[in-house]
Amino acid sequence: MTSKGPNTRLADLFALTGWSKGELARLVNRRGAAMGQQQLSTDTSRVRRWIEQGEIPRDPVPRVLAAVFTERLGRVVTTEDLGLERHRPTRSGTTPTSSPPSPWAPDRTAAVLTEFTGMDLMLNRRGLVGAGAALAAGAVIADNLHDWLTGEDVAYAAGRPGPRHVITQGGPAPVIDVYEPGPVGYDEVAALEHSVEVFRAWDASRGGGLQRKAVVGQLNEVGGLLTHQHAPAVERRLWTVAANLAVLAGWMSHDVGLEPTAQRYFVIAAQAAKEADDRPRAGEAISRAARQMLHLGRADDALELMRLAQASAGERALPRTRAMLHTVEAWAQASLGRSEATRRVLGEAEELFVQEAQEPPPSWMQLFNEAELHGMQALVYRTLAEHDPGAARLAERHARLAIELRPKDGRERSALLDRITLASVYWISGEPDEAQVQAKLALASISHTSSMRTWDRLREMYRLSGRYRGVPAVAELRDEIDSVMPERRRLV
Repeated sequence: MTSKGPNTRLADLFALTGWSKGELARLVNRRGAAMGQQQLSTDTSRVRRWIEQGEIPRDPVPRVLAAVFTERLGRVVTTEDLGLERHRPTRSGTTPTSSPPSPWAPDRTAAVLTEFTGMDLMLNRRGLVGAGAALAAGAVIADNLHDWLTGEDVAYAAGRPGPRHVITQGGPAPVIDVYEPGPVGYDEVAALEHSVEVFRAWDASRGGGLQRKAVVGQLNEVGGLLTHQHAPAVERRLWTVAANLAVLAGWMSHDVGLEPTAQRYFVIAAQAAKEADDRPRAGEAISRAARQMLHLGRADDALELMRLAQASAGERALPRTRAMLHTVEAWAQASLGRSEATRRVLGEAEELFVQEAQEPPPSWMQLFNEAELHGMQALVYRTLAEHDPGAARLAERHARLAIELRPKDGRERSALLDRITLASVYWISGEPDEAQVQAKLALASISHTSSMRTWDRLREMYRLSGRYRGVPAVAELRDEIDSVMPERRRLV
């Protein structure tokens, strides 16, 4: 056990539960017994020392605490969140009170991955809803990850046989409570890589709501595999699978409104990509966190994250990857009303996109095709049009090109977002008749998606239609939109 002063993280979460210290002690003992740890004998005085003196209990108590807090609060709570892990200081020499996990060695990354996914799956089994936790600022994520993601070294665990060990407060201890089938070979890794493609195609078509739990479960299994030693080539591919699944888990979580959970998955994805020695993949993972911030109206945080994403990707990123990163940066600039910067960055994205590369794009970049480029440009110019009306015509042109280039099946969600973008452009440019046509086309297909992010975009379009609410046909359309909006996205 160690003491380090009051544990403010544990104190804050404890206050949210409404428990007394005695109640928490009894819950820890009861849950520990259910987990096969009948020897636990927590009492009120121990709980007080954890909170007031920062005493860190020995394993398995931190994991038991994480489980009881997760159940009580209805969102994933890890030992990190409870302040029961040691923290590496940030570049400024302080540890922020609301931060994503700091980077670790591979063993620790695998352990955190399995712990977080395990807690997430527990919430799914019990029908709870992620809620409440604050999103870390973009600067906090960048500060925690910058040196680690942009450094030259890649840390791999020592090559000893058998299960790996995690360094805990009491010394080395094996990873437990994880299904560990043992080391795997190339055929099993290939099957896992194929599963990523299946999940990615489903997400692109229908959104993250229906397959999120399956992706999280698969990621949990991969985390278990990574607690074993493998040949270097197999291990690197496993870390790549973990990075790809974590990005998908994060994007699907964002798609259904589980924002703090999504942010944590994006950070885990970046860490897994670094272990795979794939900095461009790490940069793309962080760009997802930036897109999340933009969706939530936090453009300054998004720019901070994009600086990290581009620094991480570096010159090893293919031109198309760099083009994609530029479109996200341009969206952030447009959100801040910076017309000149937006146009400059989008111009650079177009130039990069058409550059020939000597190797094919990685699987995670293959969805960023010409249609996706135009779709992003349409979204950026539509965002800018609220500050610079001259951008509306550019937004219209790119939206129509995106719609024309989308395949007729397999990317339904993207095509739907293009329609919503186009309708929004017409509301901004003062063309309500055209706006109504596109809005009705979007409404005709939106019920087929489980993407809450898409409903949020529709809500934004609804806001833009407000200036024409006095037109009877527009008023009728607004009533129709409101009537089909999911309950937690209702407009009035």
